[in-house]
Amino acid sequence: MKPGLYDIIKRPHLTEKSVYLRDQRNTYSFVVDRGANKVQIREAVARLFSVNVEKVTTTNRHPKYRRGRKGMMQKRPPIKIAHVTLAEGQSIEGV
Repeated sequence: MKPGLYDIIKRPHLTEKSVYLRDQRNTYSFVVDRGANKVQIREAVARLFSVNVEKVTTTNRHPKYRRGRKGMMQKRPPIKIAHVTLAEGQSIEGV
């Protein structure tokens, strides 16, 4: 079964670094499905936002354990982040 566009692209990943990349290098960051590959991510972004994608790079953030309230250990979930570089002169509104 082929995953839908919203199954691949989950949400934008907004951090200080992602805002810098967006402004300086026209690169947008998204949290994506952990099983999605670069080709699927490229097609999903191109179809969702009607833009031309030049390059896609991905990073996996591994789960970490953090000490929470009352000394309890809490697990941060693993996520996959895709950095999508768009063609010059194109942008995604609202991200």
